[in-house]
Amino acid sequence: MTQAKTTCPYCGVGCGVTATVEAGTLSAVEGDREHPANFGRLCVKGSALHETLGEQGRLTHPRVDGFEVSWDAALSTTAERLNVLRTEYGNQTVAAYLSGQLLTEDYYVANKLFKGFLGTPHLDTNSRLCMASAVVGYKRAFGADAVPCNYEDLEEAELIVLVGSNLAWNHPVLYQRIKVAKERNPLMRLVVIDPRVTDSCEIADLYLGIKPGSDAYLFNGLLAWMAKRRKLDTLYLERHTEGFDEALEAAQQTAGSVAEVAAACDVDAERLETFYYWFASQLHVVTLYSQGVNQSASGTDKCNAIINCHLAGGKIGLPGAGPFSITGQPNAMGGREVGGLANQLAAHMDYHTPGALDLVSRFWSTDSLTPTLPEGPGYKAVELFEAIEQGEIKALWVMATNPAISLPDAARVRTALEKCPLVIVSECAAHTDLLPYADIVLPASGWSEKEGTVTNSERRISRQRGMLPPPGEARHDWWIICEVAKRLGFAEAFNYTHPWEIFDEHARLSGFENNGATGSPKRLFDISGLVGLGRDGYDALAPIQWPVTKAAPHGTARLFEDGEFATENGRAKLLAIHPQGPEQSLSAAYPLRLNTGRIRDQWHTMTRTARSPRLMNHRAEPFMDVHPDDAHSVGVTDQGLAVLTAAKGEFRARVRVSHAQRRGEVFVPIHWTDCFTQQARSSALIDSIIDPLSGQPESKHGAVALAPLATDWQATLLVAEGGTEPTPWCSSAYWTRIPMRGCQRWQLAHTQPVNDWLAQLRTWLPGDVSVVSQDPSNGRLRAACVENGQLRWWLMVGPPNELPGLAWLEARFNETVLSDTHRRRLLAGCDDGAADTGPVVCSCHQVGQATIVHAIREGDTSVEALGARLACGTQCGSCIPELKSLIEEERPNARTKQPLATEVV
Repeated sequence: MTQAKTTCPYCGVGCGVTATVEAGTLSAVEGDREHPANFGRLCVKGSALHETLGEQGRLTHPRVDGFEVSWDAALSTTAERLNVLRTEYGNQTVAAYLSGQLLTEDYYVANKLFKGFLGTPHLDTNSRLCMASAVVGYKRAFGADAVPCNYEDLEEAELIVLVGSNLAWNHPVLYQRIKVAKERNPLMRLVVIDPRVTDSCEIADLYLGIKPGSDAYLFNGLLAWMAKRRKLDTLYLERHTEGFDEALEAAQQTAGSVAEVAAACDVDAERLETFYYWFASQLHVVTLYSQGVNQSASGTDKCNAIINCHLAGGKIGLPGAGPFSITGQPNAMGGREVGGLANQLAAHMDYHTPGALDLVSRFWSTDSLTPTLPEGPGYKAVELFEAIEQGEIKALWVMATNPAISLPDAARVRTALEKCPLVIVSECAAHTDLLPYADIVLPASGWSEKEGTVTNSERRISRQRGMLPPPGEARHDWWIICEVAKRLGFAEAFNYTHPWEIFDEHARLSGFENNGATGSPKRLFDISGLVGLGRDGYDALAPIQWPVTKAAPHGTARLFEDGEFATENGRAKLLAIHPQGPEQSLSAAYPLRLNTGRIRDQWHTMTRTARSPRLMNHRAEPFMDVHPDDAHSVGVTDQGLAVLTAAKGEFRARVRVSHAQRRGEVFVPIHWTDCFTQQARSSALIDSIIDPLSGQPESKHGAVALAPLATDWQATLLVAEGGTEPTPWCSSAYWTRIPMRGCQRWQLAHTQPVNDWLAQLRTWLPGDVSVVSQDPSNGRLRAACVENGQLRWWLMVGPPNELPGLAWLEARFNETVLSDTHRRRLLAGCDDGAADTGPVVCSCHQVGQATIVHAIREGDTSVEALGARLACGTQCGSCIPELKSLIEEERPNARTKQPLATEVV
């Protein structure tokens, strides 16, 4: 048995992980107690990492035009086809689309190849979809893409403002750190600003349920209120900033009174002014913001409206203070460091940075090779796929991401991919929505197999370490890129033998002529203090925050403590913000505002998390949250099926009626893809409208109509392990596939009746029906097939609320031979008298809602009591808000728990 310290591959928190390897298998993971991002905490996704590994479902061999080939053939074909297109159409017809799932070293060589030696600026990343507005906001205000805060500031703050982020579900470890800090400091306050009442509100002292897209009005109003109440830090403004007068004038014009802001944001004026008073009265304020702010056609302005308030109050560069953008992916920031965005060069240099083109060109030059850098920025993500559709881009290399799902107006993206003469995909998963469009497929290594670094939301560089060999012929991304570069004639510039050499070059470039002598300010991103680590030093690299220089060899916890910024005059800039509503406007045809987001136990397009069946239990099907009034007005019911229609497409899912949802608005998750369901891609509902400054899509603000999905029948089908391939029942009006241990669960519904279910089953499934129970009067049916003593499939025709608990049936699929007793109980779907535990609430310990409700009614009316009895809420803590909600709902039904009698001797 061996153990290794690595970094979680999910969100931007960047948690340290201690992994245990036994007999060539990663058998367990736990939080690294020494890692400063998490100090041993892990969320439920991180704690299930070892359950997502294995060769099943992995790409293991290169493919060209649908046929498996050798690596040499795949690499040579890639280089040859790229060269043919470059020769015929020019360098700028070649493009790459990267991912925050790549390691920094992968990112670095990709950027170097495409921009430096292929001479094309068209290299962008899926980080454009989540953090680009925050990047531009920081650059406009501070002169650099520089997050000023760190996680310790969350524990030292007097007030934390959470804007556009369900931190409890999306960054659970940070949420738990705040929760502990509040318990230690009862004077700390938390304000949650979000259109939805989310689990993050559990510990909130104040909730503002603003109208979607109204954030800039809110913070403009705060700036105007601070000025009117003389709560500005005038000394800080005079010494360290510029642009205040223009920013204040715009704020006063657009949000000059509390009443005006309350109306624009649709919130209570008294609660709004309470927030303003709290913010203005405290020095140590951290504002945490994420996709709810960024994913807007005016996301950059919203970011700067927040930053304006921090600068005006001097609430920056101090412990517990600053505007803090929380990244979505594990290496969104690392990609920005190396030039992964289309408007960047490398090492935080942009095309307009004075002398940058010459500097990078000279640095990348070798004895016989001179880079051919493009003169200006390339196409950002949405523009890139529009250029592909129009025929301007002839070759696209996609690495570690799935634009066929994640980009808005996904149908148009797919049309563009179909038209593109050459699509190259580097991927580790064998089943994604992108792969059918690929001409060349290159199998890549995944987490636990590759070596490199990532940078989290607080600028902390951490190591991901390889512990297992890649399956089959899968190879590391950096190696694939370099091998193609060699075949393109650039061997001398890409002759790396290990990731530490790439990291060392990256670190050297960050410090190269980085002294302000070229006429531009010294670049804040500087890790030249990590140059020369060598392989051993790289292998042993401990987490460290940049800048890392000779002057700061142990890293830098907090930026701008001296009030000096990365602008030409050293001053931060306040921007005049003129708020705008969502571009995707409501209409009579589409009267409901759409909001999109993540759920607790899933990650992005589920290619990794769906490999762990227990992570599928919390929210097993795609869903939509609808306010009761909106549900009633169109005739949809809780747990019924419904359709959302937008100008671009449809979304079919199960309804969750919820008072946590504002009237006139609908929430849908982003995770489900065509690999898991028929028509529940959130991107199909979103138009490709972007922020003109950042290029980030307006993914939070769709416009939709809601209607019931009228079905004749619903059914649940469990099929023995196998099958992501198309199946006969996928022609149903609604289907979703739910991976389980040993079988696949399918939820089905259709608008047309089935006249003879036994005949239908013979067309759908192999084997004869072994047991069946049918009631023609109500259309209910249960049937199962047993072959050679093994359960092959099980079907129930009827709504899902009639299902037994499926854990018993799931276990039967894993039995070599069914016992007579179990065979007799197949139609019941459970042991005689077995209790249904209900939907899973605690994924860590697989505790169901029915079990929790029973315990509450028995008198366990606190989270602590439930934890002691059932273990729920005792590991990652993500389920605690849901436990509290159940306690509140069931408290009137709880019996008083009697103390234990004392035994008398």
